Amino acid sequence: MATAGLQVGGFTQMTTIDYPDHLAAVVFCQGCPLRCHYCHNPELLRRRTDEPLAWSEILDFLAARRGLLDAVVFSGGEPTLQRSLMQAVIEVKALGYLIGLHTAGIYPGRLQQLLPLVDWVGLDIKALAQDYPRLTGVPHGGESAWRSARLLAASGVPHEIRTTLYPAIDNDDYRNRLRRELATLGELTHRWQPCRESPGNKPDHDRSKNQISFY
Repeated sequence: MATAGLQVGGFTQMTTIDYPDHLAAVVFCQGCPLRCHYCHNPELLRRRTDEPLAWSEILDFLAARRGLLDAVVFSGGEPTLQRSLMQAVIEVKALGYLIGLHTAGIYPGRLQQLLPLVDWVGLDIKALAQDYPRLTGVPHGGESAWRSARLLAASGVPHEIRTTLYPAIDNDDYRNRLRRELATLGELTHRWQPCRESPGNKPDHDRSKNQISFY
């Protein structure tokens, strides 16, 4: 039975950049509890969208593209927010696709359940755990995200941990502190990514005026 309950806010039919070295489609899951100051997809923050994409139609598209696409990436928003994600992953995996997951790791229990099913994970570690509340507006998001990083390191699943260089953390001291903390988790692949501006997201790049300070 298809997963009727998956709230999908967007769908990219083909991309070369969201799953390493493979052609992929991307399912953008609706909803995210975080309110990051640099969010690049603010239209996906609400748990429900007025114009959701039908999951059955996405499955039909993927079934017709077998052999042309290699992978399907579940992104967001925060895909692990939705309890129906597990069934959606199972349905796509049954079509023969590699499964990618983009997540902020804020539901480590759900990530742990998904890890045996996914082939690659892109995990956002936004800051040191104690600094998450100021960056995301969520009191305990940092502890959850770093627990997810530990689970990912122990799983052996291919991955990439990404940290967006928001102005408040874009300095040598903070980057070194975060790298040292990541090193305590074991073998991890990590990269910095630039903070991109979009119409719904205008981070203040003047550090003297930035309202968020991690010092």
